[in-house]
Amino acid sequence: MSKKKLSDECLYYKHWPDKVPKEIKYEGKTLIDYLEDSVKTYGSNVLTYFMGFELTYKKALDIIYRIATKLAELGITKGDTVAIHFTNNPAFITAYYGVLKIGAVVTSISPLFKSLEIKRQLNDSEAKVYIGWEGFSQIVDPIIAETGVEYKFYSNLGPYLSPDPIAPPQYPTSGEPTWEDIIRNVQPNPPKVQINPEDLAMLQYTGGTTGFPKGAMLTHRSIANCMLQAEACFVEKEVGKEVMVAALPFYHIYMAFMMNVTIHLGGKLGCIFNPREPHEIIEVIEATKATLFPGVAAIYNNINNYENIKKHDLSSIKYCFSSAGPLPNEIRIKFEELTGAKLREAYGLTEMSPVVTLNPFDGLNKPGTIGIPIPNTEVKIVDSDGKTLPIGNVGEIVCKGPQMMKGYFKREEETANTIKKLDDGGIWLFTGDLGVMDEDGYIAIKDRLKNLIKYKGHSVYPAEVEDLLYHNETIEACGVIGIIDDEGKENIKAFIVLKENFKDKVTEQDIIDWARDNMAFDKYPRYIEFIDEIPKTIVGKVLHRELRDSSNK
Repeated sequence: MSKKKLSDECLYYKHWPDKVPKEIKYEGKTLIDYLEDSVKTYGSNVLTYFMGFELTYKKALDIIYRIATKLAELGITKGDTVAIHFTNNPAFITAYYGVLKIGAVVTSISPLFKSLEIKRQLNDSEAKVYIGWEGFSQIVDPIIAETGVEYKFYSNLGPYLSPDPIAPPQYPTSGEPTWEDIIRNVQPNPPKVQINPEDLAMLQYTGGTTGFPKGAMLTHRSIANCMLQAEACFVEKEVGKEVMVAALPFYHIYMAFMMNVTIHLGGKLGCIFNPREPHEIIEVIEATKATLFPGVAAIYNNINNYENIKKHDLSSIKYCFSSAGPLPNEIRIKFEELTGAKLREAYGLTEMSPVVTLNPFDGLNKPGTIGIPIPNTEVKIVDSDGKTLPIGNVGEIVCKGPQMMKGYFKREEETANTIKKLDDGGIWLFTGDLGVMDEDGYIAIKDRLKNLIKYKGHSVYPAEVEDLLYHNETIEACGVIGIIDDEGKENIKAFIVLKENFKDKVTEQDIIDWARDNMAFDKYPRYIEFIDEIPKTIVGKVLHRELRDSSNK
């Protein structure tokens, strides 16, 4: 047995930031309680900035109450599920809180989903109401009759391009009334519903550790705890003055969580319609003097490489944190030089509401790691039997804290395989991610268990190879998978997107030769394929499964 310390000895307290408490107190409030508290204190503050138009907290609450009242009139009661389906705009926020106000449960649908994916989520979540943007009608209408949805409404974003979305329209309307037309004629008098911290707030769909979508049951308690835990890490926050860039999609737990954080702080949300367009993000940052910018590496990289970026003023940004995949150090350094902000890598997953670890903003930052646990959270590295591993050994990351989900909706077996009681008596969540903890308690992600490549007996982690490939100046994006070679053995293949000025000038063999010179024998890819785009999720994670599927064709 190694004499190295074990990974469950809370080594991360060694460099714990002085201004961040190890424990935070949760007062038993619901997400609606926090919203209403913010309206009482910051009612005249701007809640959302969207396409140049601003919506105050007080006006937003009026809309939220109208939505809650209408849902109650339809017979929606505590515990019922309502599906919301929007791009980033104020309508998502008002629908989200309107559902919660009557004790109902939100399930949010990805704006990238096609008909079959939407139908599956509506049916699995047992949604009774669908509220979405009218731009999705062509893919929703054909399948809605095949679900249990009793009421379907489409939103027109036009009213939100005004100071008062509920004001009578200044233009003639025709056809079916929109969601805004309907709630405009409802008084903001929602019924009083007793909502408890243990009640479900969200059914948030995730692939989890198996890849098949299932609803993580997140309570008011779990989400609110995570909100407070993360806020404690923003040591220089100014309550009532923060402005967050909402570039990532609200439907994703990462951004829904940050929406809650911003509202609790009485801050402003700068809504980005299309995060793939860096000019829109830059415009919103400059217009709102944004201070918080949660994102992913690809978004920060797009801004770094934006033409004439140095002519823009991004100096208002204080805190940025990147998640959903590795943050190459070159991207971090360049972005910090451009903005003066602190960009830190973080880690989380839907099942933890979602934050687990963060490189401290005020303390030791270790690039290449996901940092240390946030307050009230424990993390350790275990083997396949759940036994704690010594420092420096690769194993599965497990974690626990008050932000943990209740389980997967209607998935008892998957819940039991994910949330387990270990020998220490604690209830831990098994993440499906492979990681290693160092002597300071900082954790580095190696990869997903299912992505692990075995090359000649060596464990190869695609995420690590991808990170190394980004050091090649010719590579714009990459994804690495394991393939079966001509000898019937597992080997390493990299899909590469070249930067525009290197296309037709660099060969596959050039990349292999560079990798051989810059990587260990067991890591460098033996096979290269140039493609036009790396398939990624909406928050920037490489879709290794799609790469494997394309390679097997």
